[in-house]
Amino acid sequence: MKTALITGITGQTGGYLCEQLVDAGWEVHGLVRDADDLESDFRGRFPGVTLHSGDLTSEASLRNAVMGVRPGAIFNLGGLSSVSSSWKAPVLTGQVNGMAVGMLLELAAELRRETGERLSFVQASSAEIFGVASQVPQNEDTPVRPVNPYGASKAYAHHLVGVYRRAGLSASSCILYNHESPRRPESFVTRKITRGVARISAGLDSTLTLGSLDVKRDWGWAPDYARALALAAEAEAGDYVIATGTAHTVRDFVSAAFGAVGITDWEPFVEQDPAFMRAQDAPNQVGDASRAREVLGWEPSVEFDELVRRMVDHDLELVRAASSN
Repeated sequence: MKTALITGITGQTGGYLCEQLVDAGWEVHGLVRDADDLESDFRGRFPGVTLHSGDLTSEASLRNAVMGVRPGAIFNLGGLSSVSSSWKAPVLTGQVNGMAVGMLLELAAELRRETGERLSFVQASSAEIFGVASQVPQNEDTPVRPVNPYGASKAYAHHLVGVYRRAGLSASSCILYNHESPRRPESFVTRKITRGVARISAGLDSTLTLGSLDVKRDWGWAPDYARALALAAEAEAGDYVIATGTAHTVRDFVSAAFGAVGITDWEPFVEQDPAFMRAQDAPNQVGDASRAREVLGWEPSVEFDELVRRMVDHDLELVRAASSN
């Protein structure tokens, strides 16, 4: 039986990756913070998964987890995921998203030297490492030029993965573009949109307040991106852009969400607030996943409109359930 250790296991993509590995027969372990409010629900859904208390900023707790589990694959999905929050806590963002990866990579290399067996390390990187890229779409050879602390922390980790790969560790970096699902936290704009549309449809709210509607993102289905991480663990080590190859604006996302509840004239329901606009936002993120298709055999399976509809339907169910209580 293959053994995996997943950081960030209680998050959106970590949960989907856990499901897929368990279904494939893996023994799965996860690293969780003591203050993780998602842990209780996760234990209820995955009673067979072993969780280990730990902190990405603590080398001792990471050592205890890695050397205690002795995994055949380490998936690093843990970290601080908010671009806007990274401006408020740049040092902590660097520690959690960057330095922790260095500790995990060194522990992986140490364990591999000790056992002499192949150990895969898979880093969940981000399109934010490219910043305002001159190349559209971006691929694995696009210059890394982040424009915010979050992207900088991910860029440091991305480079470290390459350093350890060249030193002989089977380390891969999956450069994940935006990936969504009903499990996306409400602090993210996509979930804010689908939840807001569901509430407007139910007559509970009259407006949805957003920032720029013109920013373009390459949005995919989160379970597909979790599948890419699993594939990378068993493939040739390398960097892999994971993206659909199609960009949509926030305006497109809003239109698709309102369309899912039968509202075509949605402009009167949407307000824009400069407080939600970030000057350092990359205007056009779209990825070329050709290498992932060729080497990993990976393909996205859910189209943009269907992805949005699934999220809206989920939030409509939540609204109905709340109103019936």
